[in-house]
Amino acid sequence: MGETTPQSREEGRREGAGRLVRTVVLIGMMGAGKTAVGRALAQRLGVEMRDSDAEIVASAQLSIPEIFERYGEPFFREKESAVIARLLEGPPCVLSTGGGAWMSEANRRLLTARAAVLWLEADLDLLWSRVRHKNTRPLLKTANPKATLTELLAQRAPVYALAPLKVHVEPGWSIDDTGDRVMAELARAGAVEGYAE
Repeated sequence: MGETTPQSREEGRREGAGRLVRTVVLIGMMGAGKTAVGRALAQRLGVEMRDSDAEIVASAQLSIPEIFERYGEPFFREKESAVIARLLEGPPCVLSTGGGAWMSEANRRLLTARAAVLWLEADLDLLWSRVRHKNTRPLLKTANPKATLTELLAQRAPVYALAPLKVHVEPGWSIDDTGDRVMAELARAGAVEGYAE
């Protein structure tokens, strides 16, 4: 993930894109597009894109599958909460979180108090089409990964639905299409000022 300087972010800000006044947190299932859409939003708004998973990997010097294998999911979730709290201390940015971060009640309280939280909702078929060929998802290293994904979606969707904002991602939408709809939601919620649809 290439870092951008404040100057390059400012130059990247699009005309009419508006100004981010609160950190934006994208939540949702693996494959929903949190990282890709987050990068596009950050570039459009001229702010930094932060990724809680990437920060955990950098601090642990281990990949997420390695962290899960060596220390287990509870250890990972503890580190995830600490990283999210730290990232919320900085200036407004776009923050992409792992799919399980929102499942923690403590994380939900912290995120909704300090940021504009938006659920990128996507149907199972779209999610599966995006993750089935990737081997970097530790939760899908099972005998039947599609069944696992189906079960995870069923468990998580009611909790994701607690997010204050939502965009339903449709098949065939580009990253920019999704970004446009997210921007409109953020503007309506007051997280972005001066956005022209």
